Amino acid sequence: MTASPAIFDRGLLGRRQRRALALGPATFLLDRAAEDIADRLQAVTRSFDRAADLGTPTDAVRRTVMASGKVGSVAPAGWGEAELVVDDAGKPLMAGELDLVVSALSLQFVNDLPGTLAQIRRALKPDGLLLAAMLGGETLTELRQAFAQAESEIEGGMSPRVAPFTDLRDIGALLQRAGLALPVVDSDRVTVRYASIFDLMQDLRRMGATNALVERRRAPLRRATLVRLGEIYAERFSDADGRIRATFETIWLSGWAPHESQQKPLKPGSAQQRLADALGAKERSAGEKAGRN
Repeated sequence: MTASPAIFDRGLLGRRQRRALALGPATFLLDRAAEDIADRLQAVTRSFDRAADLGTPTDAVRRTVMASGKVGSVAPAGWGEAELVVDDAGKPLMAGELDLVVSALSLQFVNDLPGTLAQIRRALKPDGLLLAAMLGGETLTELRQAFAQAESEIEGGMSPRVAPFTDLRDIGALLQRAGLALPVVDSDRVTVRYASIFDLMQDLRRMGATNALVERRRAPLRRATLVRLGEIYAERFSDADGRIRATFETIWLSGWAPHESQQKPLKPGSAQQRLADALGAKERSAGEKAGRN
């Protein structure tokens, strides 16, 4: 089995997340996601005895999930050498161990998302639920475009600066590939306005979300490139009052470990009534032309 290529430097990402906590983290996106997870759990007509929070940088999700009254216990979980582990003990998550897995703004930094989803499916009991939020492909699209233009103009080429987040259209297929039933995917976009690009970059630093790509350029960003970056961003992505816009897309994904009690699609040809009869319409053959009024 071939290992997935490393896109993100997970060690560097962890260090930057710890630095963000020390600086005083910018948690508005995490707090929003945590509240939405609790709201979505309230819509589920069952409770969950044992849950794990996979990789959420703060305890916001664990707090809101426990406050929902739908969950018995929530343990922090993360990534070990080759498997998912319970963070406080480093113990691998065993097959069929969990009723619920939640995660907020963490899965976008996974090097092997299909493999991670498959491990989550394995850790869930039958009829267990995965409910997660991750950053999507429209996140920081303005910054990505401005960086590309500035580096092309000043340095004659581009380097990886903004993470290649997964597109919404791909997530549903990945959930099914992992063996999760009844997959549901939707997205939510938030536009945040800043006085300057330097304020945006400061927020990204305080989110622990600055460039952790393995293929990142190691040399510091040239001052001329940074100045041009600010100019391009202000020219293309500012409002009438001079404040600039930054898009953050959150992709919501959920899926269930298969269980015999779940709804299943009808087999082809098993319908008991013709569609034309249900609609009160006259059925015509494929080659029959419709009459004109």
